Amino acid sequence: MGEPAYPPGFPHFKYVNPGAPKGGQLRLAEDGTFDSFNFVVPRGTPATGLNLIYDTLMASSYDEVATEYGLIAEGVSHPADFSSVTYRLRADARWHDGKPISPEDVVFSFEALTKNNPNQRFYYSHVVKAEKTGERDVTFTFDQAGNRELPQIVGQLTILPKHWWTGTDANGKPRDIAQGTLEVPLGSGAYRIKSFIAGRSITYERVKDYWAKDLNVNVGKDNFDEMRYEYFRDDTVMLEAFKADQYDFRVESSAKNWATAYDFPARTDGRVILEMFENRASGVMQAFIPNLRRDKFKDPRVRRALNYALDFEGMNHTLFFGQYKRTNSFFSGTELASSGLPQGRELEILNTLKDKVPPQVFTTAYTNPESGSEEARRANLREAARLFKEAGYEIKNRKLVNAKGEPFTIEFLLSSPAMERVAVFYRPALERLGIEVSIRMVDTSQYINRVRSRDYDMIVSGWGQSLSPGNEQREYWGSEAADREGSRNLAGIKDPAVDALIEKVIYASDRADLVAATHALDRVLLWNEYVIPAWGLNYTRTARWDRFAHPAQLPTYSYAFPDIWWFDPAKASKAGGGAAK
Repeated sequence: MGEPAYPPGFPHFKYVNPGAPKGGQLRLAEDGTFDSFNFVVPRGTPATGLNLIYDTLMASSYDEVATEYGLIAEGVSHPADFSSVTYRLRADARWHDGKPISPEDVVFSFEALTKNNPNQRFYYSHVVKAEKTGERDVTFTFDQAGNRELPQIVGQLTILPKHWWTGTDANGKPRDIAQGTLEVPLGSGAYRIKSFIAGRSITYERVKDYWAKDLNVNVGKDNFDEMRYEYFRDDTVMLEAFKADQYDFRVESSAKNWATAYDFPARTDGRVILEMFENRASGVMQAFIPNLRRDKFKDPRVRRALNYALDFEGMNHTLFFGQYKRTNSFFSGTELASSGLPQGRELEILNTLKDKVPPQVFTTAYTNPESGSEEARRANLREAARLFKEAGYEIKNRKLVNAKGEPFTIEFLLSSPAMERVAVFYRPALERLGIEVSIRMVDTSQYINRVRSRDYDMIVSGWGQSLSPGNEQREYWGSEAADREGSRNLAGIKDPAVDALIEKVIYASDRADLVAATHALDRVLLWNEYVIPAWGLNYTRTARWDRFAHPAQLPTYSYAFPDIWWFDPAKASKAGGGAAK
């Protein structure tokens, strides 16, 4: 929607340093483990950073809401009704083995991804086929017209080398893209895999003769000679490893750690820098997510009662050092968040679904219960008890039971010690209501598998939202995604009104229409009480050893680390140790 900010033939993005020096090593850390270099299939755990070795048809701009420019593709065209899109590939686009990237590679990639990955199949479900339509042209045909986002999201497709995946390995065994593998794959991107220790570490090296290194979308990017990911099984050990200078940069998700864990000599003397970057690019709904596939969570009064039991203000004071604000939108912190009462175009949209959405949508601005005093906490628990009673529950022998006498139980499935502290704080209020609460801590692999197979009562997770929502909303809230293993519809939402509003978002005619449709979707999701909203901070907290530099003016919608940062030898020599090379 709208016009690109950069003209044809622009030399580079304005937010990069075109003269950024190349060199140095960046050391990063990851939680858990990995057992595959094949991200196509949704089994096993792919290594972090695989995106570094592959190119896509288009590349995103960090200072525009939703604009992309040619990478593998040098041109794109589509009919006025958006019923198809044709991409023309650059003649000099190459794989690391020197072979050209071809239309056959693009078709192979689309078919492999949609055949073997249910999420990709769903995301591109309206793409009927991809076919070679010229020497360097690939056309994607859609099963519908009017979806303005489809031509663009096809450009986000990761392109894989057909000749490599359909060839044989060093032992003469045919490769199978439907299986996990630790054979180092062929790529086309700015980096290649240099070395790895399965499950423990992986190092990528910059490709010196990368075919697209001088392309305008890449100027000033990909500046590190090496990028290394070290894996840790424990968050506490990972933090201590950072303080011991075993890696260079971390995003701190724990308010407690941010407030208390960085008082150590390297921080005091300035060798470690703590910096917060404002998040202008996305809205996040983090929440306690009940599994609506289980009968006990199907009644919205039950879910609202669980919200009343959550003492956020007490939690914020006790656990979070007052750093957070309660989330009151699925598009929190952006212009897409609903507020007040619906008006104008949003009201028009909602009126078409008046008999299918909660009546409060039209009469009351959504708010979460507040618990700033002991009196408020008691009142909230009384209201929670009333809602449970209204939903058919009663207290027997100090247990909350339904009409069949079955106790109401909740198991929190968690993999993070930080979230365990949160669940422990939440538990007493739930137990006062007669709910049996258990907290189940599992390792990352088991957590991923249980979430994929929907084997949970309640998890703490969330959804990140771009400033240009579209087809991914079906994946988050759509009925078709609810029962698909591995989808992002974690709650299991199946609601015709939500489905209809998702379509309004996807088929919005312009920006104003998109904003109105998103407000309507947000409001209906909130008033259905599908989740118990948690909290957020509209900043990313980061800690880094002072070995790196970045352009004076970072882009509007990202701090773009490590994409446009570079290794600074002078700083590194002062910081000492670590990756000072």
